[in-house]
Amino acid sequence: MSVPPAYFDGVYAEGEDPFGLGSSWYEDRKYTITMASLPRQRYRRALEPGCSVGVLTERLAARCDVLVSTDVVDPPIRTARARVASPHVQFVTWSLADSWESVGTGFDLIVLSEVGYYLDETDLRRALDECVRHLEPGGTLVAVHWRHPVADYPLTGDQVHDAVADTVGLSRLGGYVDEDFVLEVFTAWQPSETLETRPSSIARAEGLV
Repeated sequence: MSVPPAYFDGVYAEGEDPFGLGSSWYEDRKYTITMASLPRQRYRRALEPGCSVGVLTERLAARCDVLVSTDVVDPPIRTARARVASPHVQFVTWSLADSWESVGTGFDLIVLSEVGYYLDETDLRRALDECVRHLEPGGTLVAVHWRHPVADYPLTGDQVHDAVADTVGLSRLGGYVDEDFVLEVFTAWQPSETLETRPSSIARAEGLV
């Protein structure tokens, strides 16, 4: 079954930043790679489920006109709100397994950073289908996850990315993988669309090739 919110109440009771997101070189490097992987220079409206204490949120906010950042419990959201004091960032207590009414629709960027493995396979696949439904045509979905197994998590990062790759409506643009984490970038694209509308490379879109 998916990890319940009560689990995270226990995690954040251990400290303000229990995952060390604001102090780890590993995390800093990963966030830099994540931001560099975004195929557009700027996004109109983005969704960041599982924002935790807002370290990645702060970077995303600089590239987005509007950013909706969420977590399943309140303590990390309070920390993230203090870190990212921007009127363009909306914080919501919400889970990928919840109704999307709380976060809305019409996103051109969804960032699934270290959240997919908290869901069981059924909830994850349902959430991914909802991501496609709420992502505008041509919009970007980025998934990045820890690859080592964790006893408390229903899925591994690799299993999450297998599910993302199987999701109808997403076309893979590229990615990065090492022993520790896997990152992949997808674009919302339906197989019924013509080849002319299928996402092309960034260089091709810029007219460089």
